[in-house]
Order: sequence, then structure tokens, then C-alpha cells
Amino acid sequence: MLKLLRRFFIDANFAKKKAFLKSLSLFQDLSGRDIGHILAALHTKVYHEGEVLFVEGDPGQALFIIESGRVELSKIDPQGRQQRLITLGPGDFFGEMALLEQLPRSASATSLEKSTIHLLNRRKMEDLLHHHPLIGVSIMRHLAQLLSARLRRASQSLVAGETLGSQSRAAAL
Repeated sequence: MLKLLRRFFIDANFAKKKAFLKSLSLFQDLSGRDIGHILAALHTKVYHEGEVLFVEGDPGQALFIIESGRVELSKIDPQGRQQRLITLGPGDFFGEMALLEQLPRSASATSLEKSTIHLLNRRKMEDLLHHHPLIGVSIMRHLAQLLSARLRRASQSLVAGETLGSQSRAAAL
């Protein structure tokens, strides 16, 4: 608690950071005090234009939350070319799989402009789960919902693609 009080009085942006985190779906169910614990667990870093946050294949260690700036996620295709997957901006987060599993990164991330990013390291998340289980459970529930929604979209895209493929094959006959 003393650490949080010190941070509040030393860090003039504490209230701003707290409001920013509270605005994210990942933390929307948490109290102001819980958000304070999250802030204590985060590491903030500024990345410059063109700076690589991580490369496909790197060990996944942290969740990244974009406060300002833009980040591009990309992947190497079978021909060895870099393919843009998505561009993310303020309020977006990525790298959440690193909190759930210890597998290599499935994509690369590069800052497209000066970007302020908060990192939640897996070890810090485990500490939150141990010392503040309700915070950890809330975050994990939101991550499960996010991953479930992504899986549903991917399944629908596959089905739509197969349907289009079948129609194209039928039209060719």
C-alpha cells in the first residue's frame, strides 16, 4: 500500500494512467484499488518509429498495452515475405498468449511511430494471481472471452472461405 501511495504522489500521471487502464475492456470490471495494483505490476516503455518490440519466434514474456502510438503486427509468409496482419493503436493490447502459455511469438511487432506501451510480464501476472486472485481471475476471464471471440471469427472465416471455394469450384465445372 505504501508503494502505491508513493507512486501516486511521485507520479503526476498516476490518475491519468489509472483512467486509461480502467477504460480498457480487459480491466473494466476492476476497482480503482485493483487498477492501482495493475499499475504497480506494469512496466512502461517508449518505443520509437521502426523499433521492433519482438520478432516472430521470440519467447513470449509479456502482454503489451498501447497507450499512445501505433504498432504493426506482421508474420513471415511461406515465401519468406513479411505480411502485415494488423495495425493497432491506443487502447489495443496484444501478446496476451504469453500470459497463458510459454510458446514462441507467432508474429512480429514493430512500432510505426513513437509509442508508449505498458508491459505486463507473465511473472507479474502470476504474482497478481497469487496475491490478488480476484484481479487475476477477472483478467483471465476477459482474455478467455477475447480468445473465444477470435476463435469464433476464425471459424466463421474458414467456413465462409470453404463455401466460396466450393462455389468457385462448382462454377468452374
